[in-house]
Amino acid sequence: MRIARRPGSVMLMLALAAAFGADAQESPGQRPEVTAAAQQLQSKVVGWRRDLHQHPELSNREQRTAAKVAEHLRALGLQAQTGIAHHGVVAIIKGGKPGPKIALRADMDALPVTEQTGLPFASKATASYRGETVGVMHACGHDAHTGILMGVAEALVAMKDDLPGEIMLIFQPAEEGPPAGEDGGASMMLTEGLFKDFKPEAVFGLHVFSSVPVGKIAVRQGPLMAASDSFSIKVIGRQTHGSRPWGGVDPIVATADLIGTAQTIVSRRSDLAKQPAVVTFGAIKGGIRYNIIPDDVEMVGTIRTFDEEMRQKIFADLKNVSEHVAAAHGARVEAKVPDTDGNPATINDPALTARMLPSLQAAVGKDNVFEPPLQMGAEDFSFYAKEVPSMFFFVGSTAAGTDAATAPSNHSPQFLLDEQSLDVGFRALMQVALDYLHAADS
Repeated sequence: MRIARRPGSVMLMLALAAAFGADAQESPGQRPEVTAAAQQLQSKVVGWRRDLHQHPELSNREQRTAAKVAEHLRALGLQAQTGIAHHGVVAIIKGGKPGPKIALRADMDALPVTEQTGLPFASKATASYRGETVGVMHACGHDAHTGILMGVAEALVAMKDDLPGEIMLIFQPAEEGPPAGEDGGASMMLTEGLFKDFKPEAVFGLHVFSSVPVGKIAVRQGPLMAASDSFSIKVIGRQTHGSRPWGGVDPIVATADLIGTAQTIVSRRSDLAKQPAVVTFGAIKGGIRYNIIPDDVEMVGTIRTFDEEMRQKIFADLKNVSEHVAAAHGARVEAKVPDTDGNPATINDPALTARMLPSLQAAVGKDNVFEPPLQMGAEDFSFYAKEVPSMFFFVGSTAAGTDAATAPSNHSPQFLLDEQSLDVGFRALMQVALDYLHAADS
């Protein structure tokens, strides 16, 4: 639906300019069909999000979530393809006019986190994770992403006869990473042929973000989020009684030395003037009794980088440090660095991001869109961005009156999403999609 060519378009644009202030002179303004759809679907989006929040599912286990999504898409008259990368759901909305092809993506999985928000719809779900019973929570906001895209799907279907082009809806499982020994997520969807018969010109995605206040959107051209790689290191010594450490080889002392030395990989061996990097040890397990030096200690952790050359050098440095520090203690190591294929850096296509910036500004106002610093968090949306031009943006989720800098972060058991962010995300994604589709005939 092209505003500039509709009857009364001049009066409509003047009204929009008055509503949005002087900044509307520099952007198209929020489309009236976006405003109407947001108002009509707001309660539905909130309801879907709350239902998903109360029934979270871990990566590669999103059976109920996928079923709810597929049921909704089929009720809209779409052909929902299920079972992609285990529980992925995909549908295509075909507009009534010729035009470009785009894709919109939402992730569906939750985290092994026990919720502490006190919400009336808080999760009480549990599951098995790495052999332990854990709480399960949408502590990263994927319930919001799924609810938003379900709403966008309904709005786009309602106006499909006037739409130029086609929209692929991607409801993706396992963004947080599949369980050990399994494949999943964006890379598996692509491997299974996601873009084989439908190759979009552009892919768009969003993420609610606790460090951004509600009502604001953060986006930047080029690198946005880091590459993420996991590693595992096993230090192998020789068990002995705690009273006579000389009778064995102490892997705990070797591990402590290894961890300390590994910090110099970033602080002394990486060119931080070029790009930031992080090496973090996240879990250490070794020994079971206070007076027994164990045979071995196991560690797992993560590496975050933006530069591919730096990424490979850190892999090599961590292996080298592990082997030589262990050897200095008379121990040896089994180091898997990385231990799986990680996520590449999430890079927003500069031209696409510049083109769609006015759309984001139209959704929330020019002053409420800003460029964030590089984020060391990672996203497997990066795999789509390696295939086609893409744009990924952050939607503020922390309530007004709360300091976003100190609010419980994504992945926290106290992560608390202001539901106004659902409305903002819906409007932004709708505006971006419609502006892109209608650009050719405007």
